[in-house]
This record gives sequence, C-alpha cells and structure tokens, in this order.
Amino acid sequence: MRRLMFLPILFWIWSCTVSAQDRPYGRSMVVTDRGIVATSHVLASQAGAQILATGGSAMDAAIAANAVLGVTEPMMNGIGGDLFLLYWDAKSGKLYGLNASGWAPQGLTIDFLKKQGVKYMPEEGIHSVTVPGVVDGWAKAHQRFGRLPWKDLFAPAIYYAEHGYAVPEIIHDFWVIGQGRLKQTGEAQRVFLPHGKPPEVGERFSNPDLGKTLRLLAENGPGEFYRGEIAQAILKASAALGGTMQAGDLAEFSSEWVEPISIDYRGWKIYELPPNGQGMAALEMLNIMATLQPDKEGPQGAVELHKKIEAMKLAYTDLYRYNGDPRFASIPIRGLLSKEYAEQRAGLINPQKANCAAVSGTPAKSDTTYLAVVDKDGNIASLIQSVYDYFGSGVAVSGMGFLLHDRGGLFVLDPTHPDALAPRKRPFHTIIPAFMERGDEHIGFGIMGGSNQPLAHAQFVSNVVDYGWNVQAALSAPRFTIRDTGEPIKCTILLESRVAPEVQSQLRQKGHDLVLRKEYSATMGRGQAVLHNSKTGTNFGASDP
Repeated sequence: MRRLMFLPILFWIWSCTVSAQDRPYGRSMVVTDRGIVATSHVLASQAGAQILATGGSAMDAAIAANAVLGVTEPMMNGIGGDLFLLYWDAKSGKLYGLNASGWAPQGLTIDFLKKQGVKYMPEEGIHSVTVPGVVDGWAKAHQRFGRLPWKDLFAPAIYYAEHGYAVPEIIHDFWVIGQGRLKQTGEAQRVFLPHGKPPEVGERFSNPDLGKTLRLLAENGPGEFYRGEIAQAILKASAALGGTMQAGDLAEFSSEWVEPISIDYRGWKIYELPPNGQGMAALEMLNIMATLQPDKEGPQGAVELHKKIEAMKLAYTDLYRYNGDPRFASIPIRGLLSKEYAEQRAGLINPQKANCAAVSGTPAKSDTTYLAVVDKDGNIASLIQSVYDYFGSGVAVSGMGFLLHDRGGLFVLDPTHPDALAPRKRPFHTIIPAFMERGDEHIGFGIMGGSNQPLAHAQFVSNVVDYGWNVQAALSAPRFTIRDTGEPIKCTILLESRVAPEVQSQLRQKGHDLVLRKEYSATMGRGQAVLHNSKTGTNFGASDP
C-alpha cells in the first residue's frame, strides 16, 4: 500500500519539475538586490551598470545608457530628439513625470508653410524639425535625482563614438531600412553612410564628430546645446536649408515637470504621462478591458484577443480626435478616463464581430529607444527617447555628428484641430514611458514603436495583472499591433505567428483581417521592464526578445 501511495507522489513531483522547466518564454528574469539596467543594446546596459557600480543613481545610469544608445542606435535616438521620463523615488514613494519634448520654432506656422505651397505637414527635412528637448530633459532630471557629476555620465558614450563599436544585426537592418532618409543632406550621408552604404553586421562604426559634441556637453554643461557652440551649429544647419529656427527658440526652451495620469486596473495603479503624449490611450484601453473579466483561455485565446483589439480601436479613436498640447488645447482627460465612459465605450464591442468602421485620425509611426533602470535603493527610471522616424528629419548638424528629429511631422495644418501647428507648441507625441504598482511591487516599463505603444502597454499590463505572469513572460508573449501606414484603423491587425493557428482562424471568423508576421517581430515593438519589491529589496529585470 505504501508503494502504491508513493507512485502518485513521485508522479506529482515529476510533473511539477517538468512544468517548471517547460515554460512559454525563453529568457529568464534578472534577479538581484543590486541595480539593473535594461536597454536594447548591451553596451548601453553595461554603461549604465558601470555608473551604478560607482555610486550613481538610477537617473545617472539612465542618462549614461541613453547617451550610449544615441551613439549605437543613431536611427532611433540621440541628442537631436525628445525625451519623456517617469521617475519613482523610493524614499518618498512619489512618482515624478518629465515632459522634455520640444516646441515648434516661432517662425514655423501654418501660413508660412501654405505660402510655400505645402498642403500637408512635412515628415522629413528642415520644416519637420522642432526644438530637441532631450539634453534639457537630462539636465532637469540630473539636477533633481543625480548623484554623480554631470561630466562623468558621458564617458562611455564618448568612448564608443570615438573608438567605434561593432554593429549588431537588428541595428544593421534598421540602418538599411532608414538609409533613404539620410539623403536629405550630404552631411548625413558622410557621417552615417560610410563608404556610401550602411555598415555591415559586425563592422566597426565610429562617429568622432559626435564624440567631440558629447565632450562639449560633458565639459560645458547642457547650456552648450541651447546657447553655445552646438546651438550655433544647429542654427546654421537650419538657415542653410531655409528653416525657421532662431536663437530664441533654443535658448528659451525648457522641459516641464508634469503630474502623471493614472487609473486603477483590478487593484493595480497604472501610470502614464499626460498629453501631448499618447499614454491616455493605454489607460482608456485598460479601462474598457476592465469592464469584462479575463478569459479563462488565457491572453492568447480568441476571446481575450478580440476584446483587446476592439478596446484598442475605441481608445485610439479618442486619441486621434482629442490629443494635443494641453497648453494650447482643452483635452478632456478626466472624462476619457472615467469608469462611466469606459462602460459606454465597452457597450459598443460585439463579442462575435470585429468593428471595421474607419476611425478618425491618422496613426503615427516612430522609431524609438526605451530603457528602464532600478538602483539598489529601489529608485526607478522609466525613460523613452526618440528622433521619431528612422534617422529623424534626415538633417545632420554639420561637424556635430547628430541628426535633428522630425517630430514636427505630427502636427496638422487644420487650424481647428487640437494638434494644429503653432509657434512654441509641442506636437502629438508617440513615445510614452509607463509605471505600475500594487502594494510593495513597483514596475517601470515601456514598449517602443509608434502607434504600437499604448496597445502594447495594455497587453503587458494584462499579462501581469490578469494572468499573474512575471515581467519577462509578460514581455516575451506574442503581441498584436496595427499598421503605421497613415491610414485609419479598420480591421487589419498584425499578429505574431506564435499565436495558435486555431486562434487565428477564430479571429478571422469574427472579421479580423490578420497579417501574420514572424515569430518575433520588431513591428510589435521592443520593450524593457524592471520591478522593485520594496518589502524584500529585490529587483527584477526583463528585456524583450
């Protein structure tokens, strides 16, 4: 009898062991009581880790890592772009928000463009350029949360700019895709197309001009970018192409500390930054999802995916209708994020049929870098930075080694629209950092990729909250997204092919037009996450495969 009883116990132990080893995601979480730097490039993560090891804060490490990414992923980000930050201060338990997105030059107006025969907002070239906000954003954040001297944060980036680095495969692929944008100026081609083409996989790429620029920033401070030698080079580049940027546009710019917006999602507090970013769409989508219980088939079942897709369409309709710079337009955030409004919107979802009616607005594309850092004290930096499209505007600043972004391309020329172009106004922004917490658990996370970001945030949150997945499993799971084509959202949904064939069939039966991508598609965005448990002092890190 003892032997017969022992067999089920052995089987139970064996089945638990198999279950623990047979998981649906590959990479393990990083777990430590020290700091973690999660970025999309190993050299940036190393740079941030070195800063933490020398006593730097999460903010110090984030700046150092971001500066390296500007060297190693020049088509995605750099000092010619914008930045947004959520920073959780462990000691006070307070979450801070920073909007470091730049404004339009004083002379860049709807009338100015129309007199030149321009009917639609330019998406490249000098008239798509707004003031770059990233350097001022670094400065404001470092002043409040930094521990190490400003100049020490740029040593790794300067080294890689001057000595070069081997180009990895995914960055090479992005370089190839975006190389057409570099034809805007001869300077862009000289710096970023050595030998007349993108560097090959494994080829060493260096940018000594950017190394010189970073040295100026490190030694002279952030004012060098807005009032010094770098500013003069930006103005010269603008003038040479007929741009409107003037000295005051740069010198008078200041990034802004803002209050994060939030909702409660099944006991978790989910935070995003307020407009001009698109974080409110992630929160509205989650509010709509919260009106229905998580489906027992799991996050990759047809019922759950259909619910998320339909909630996304409703949230994005509102996003494209209302989003803009709150200093210029009245944006009904409180109403959009109310539970009552979510109930009304959820009532429009047909559980058996996809809504294929076109929605107002135009999806926006973006190429971006997101990073997350947690230090040994539990402080969390959730930071996102971008030059917008691949290689931004395509306009390189002569002798400085960097490109100006094209974020102004997201303005519209309809003066009645909340996002209408106006002097000193900030355009619609796609890049959004995020944060969520419940009790002792605090998570900084973000998933890049233009219009993909709010819907990817909602999918990540649901994986963690609704299904209890750890941060690595939640990032690794297959996702859906929408096209960044500039067309209204209808029923075309991009889906990673890891989703089961029978689920794909069920979604098609509901009317979804599925476009299958590879098992791991960068079209779905690339993400990072860090989690701090304030009770145990343990940190967890994850990076999207």
